[in-house]
Amino acid sequence: MASSLLSRTLLGHRLIRFSSSLPHNPLIFSNLFNKREFRVQAESYHTTYKASGQPSRLMASAAIETRSNFSTQSLSTNDPVVSVDWLHANLREPDLKVLDASWYMPDEQRNPIQEYQVAHIPGALFFDVDGISDRTTKLPHMLPSEEGFAAAVSALGIHNKDGLVVYDGKGIFSAARVWWMFRIFGHDRVWVLDGGLPRWRASGYDVESSASSDAILKASAASEAIEKVYQGQTAGPLTFQTKFQPHLVWTLDQVRRNIEEKTHQHIDARSKPRY
Repeated sequence: MASSLLSRTLLGHRLIRFSSSLPHNPLIFSNLFNKREFRVQAESYHTTYKASGQPSRLMASAAIETRSNFSTQSLSTNDPVVSVDWLHANLREPDLKVLDASWYMPDEQRNPIQEYQVAHIPGALFFDVDGISDRTTKLPHMLPSEEGFAAAVSALGIHNKDGLVVYDGKGIFSAARVWWMFRIFGHDRVWVLDGGLPRWRASGYDVESSASSDAILKASAASEAIEKVYQGQTAGPLTFQTKFQPHLVWTLDQVRRNIEEKTHQHIDARSKPRY
């Protein structure tokens, strides 16, 4: 799916930002070659080198501590990820919503909504990648219309003022797809959780082992709302307004034309067997 490319893009973005922001300090690099332990703080990224000289951890970490004047408005929209430490510290902030956007390949035989009900980050809503999609095609999880997306997201209780952190059950996979969807529809205050649910749990942070009835009802309402839109019915009050960004997606005609004109490089980011 498209998230394979997006996942690699997010990872590359983090590594490029980190390497380009390292201070040019000879002492730091001599420490590296001498294999002595040290820490580099570079903008919003850090890594710790152990005696082996290998990095033990790399994460996005925008101001881990909570602040009384917290707002997602203060987070950079140029950084596509936030760390589990940052999310844990700011999880209860009123203008922040967390989305479980887990999705799995059919041959994995995993059910994302069932896994969400078993364990998810406290307070997270479930975003159904297959359900919030174009209903006019048999192709899976195609990008929905603006009206359909607005109706579904509004049914989830999301507002334009909200900051969103998206994660999935594999680390960084389908969450990148949902990050892209929100940005296509004009919402740039959205971030992917670095390492997803696996890193959250590995860090020792709590998960909820049962979903509230409200969360399940909202997930169902989102699917019903988008279905109503495609049937020409009124879906309900909108709390989320879209602003389509056409430069973030190509149509099939654009892809076909580029095969002939070769003005851009096509990249197939699926796994090697599927390629």
